[in-house]
Amino acid sequence: MDFPLESIHKFAFKAAEASHCAGEQGKYWEMHDRLYANQKTLEPSTDHAKALGLDVPKFEACLNSGKYAEAVRKNAAEGQKAGVTGTPAFFLAYTDPTSSKVKTVTRLVGAQPFSAFKAQIDKLLAEQPKAGAEAAEKPK
Repeated sequence: MDFPLESIHKFAFKAAEASHCAGEQGKYWEMHDRLYANQKTLEPSTDHAKALGLDVPKFEACLNSGKYAEAVRKNAAEGQKAGVTGTPAFFLAYTDPTSSKVKTVTRLVGAQPFSAFKAQIDKLLAEQPKAGAEAAEKPK
């Protein structure tokens, strides 16, 4: 989800929008990665769109329209509501087997090595009841 940190990067919000606009042409992650790699020196611009082989007029029209601004704001608000204060932030969750609700059970903050994710996932898998185990234990 988008969580532009405008307090430390004045182009963060526009960069999030630019990634979505590039996504319309199948290049979301390419734009995301390019802007992230150049965040200290460059603002989202048509130079990035050209470098990625995008239809530049279409990209510019999208970016200038603010088409994705509300979606970026909504993502940021949801992140804040969930307690996100910076990026990256990851939530591990599971779907309740009796409903379609997703329950967040832990959060990892900051860039973490694979081993941190594996340890948390293994811990959650060990704690979660096995699918079907409850059904087998219930009297008929």
